[in-house]
Amino acid sequence: MPMPPHVPVDVAGTALDDLVVIPMLKDRFPDLLDNYGYLARVGDRVIAIDCARARPYLDAAAAMGWAITDVLLTHHHPDHVAGVDDLRQVTGAAVRGNAADAKRLPRLDRPLSPGDAFDLGGATVAVRDVSGHTIGHVAYFLDGIAFTGDSLMAAGCGRLFEGTPERMHASLALFDDLPDDHLVASGHEYTLSNLAFARSLEPDNADLTSRVAHVEGTLAAGVPTVPSSLGLERRTNPFLRSHVTAVKRATGTEGQPDTATFAAARRMKDAF
Repeated sequence: MPMPPHVPVDVAGTALDDLVVIPMLKDRFPDLLDNYGYLARVGDRVIAIDCARARPYLDAAAAMGWAITDVLLTHHHPDHVAGVDDLRQVTGAAVRGNAADAKRLPRLDRPLSPGDAFDLGGATVAVRDVSGHTIGHVAYFLDGIAFTGDSLMAAGCGRLFEGTPERMHASLALFDDLPDDHLVASGHEYTLSNLAFARSLEPDNADLTSRVAHVEGTLAAGVPTVPSSLGLERRTNPFLRSHVTAVKRATGTEGQPDTATFAAARRMKDAF
């Protein structure tokens, strides 16, 4: 079943007042295939996270009765930023992103650096470097939810186009101290294919079996599989499970450091 143009999400327990997921999938955007965008409302601010196309964001905001005030960019890939200038032209929204990657991003009105924290609508947004998929990739952490782009993803992580496995493994370690109910809002509908790979490593993982069935039902109902909870990722995402004996055995890295297990799993996923 095709997904609607925007889908409200329950964000009780987070710093957000409201969140909508904007599916930009192949039934509506053949050139994108599997992107997700987000609009988050916090107090008097409405935040677009990444923007592959302006129109879906503008339509979602209009349907919700919102006016977009801010744009947060995770990384420079066109399927995350190609619509930013059009969105800014229509809304006047202030665009924020990593100053270190400014040459590859749309013009930044508010350059940021990893380690920064700033206020939006009364909520604190922390900027963290999650390089690996690209160098200069950042994620935005609010109380109870993180917008992770193509770093930590539902049941997976981004392909390493620029970073090393060691760099990405260290980036994902930034999530270690967060509680299980923390939400992960990532940027693509890769969940089912990611789970297929995860099951190839851990065929006896009952949590994986349960998640596959749930995701199949979710997609059949035309509902996004994002955001996910960090607890669910810890139980089913192989890239957060490099310490687990079954994953080490499946990757042939028993007795080796977790970074070696992560690297082997990432190579296997690339060829899966």
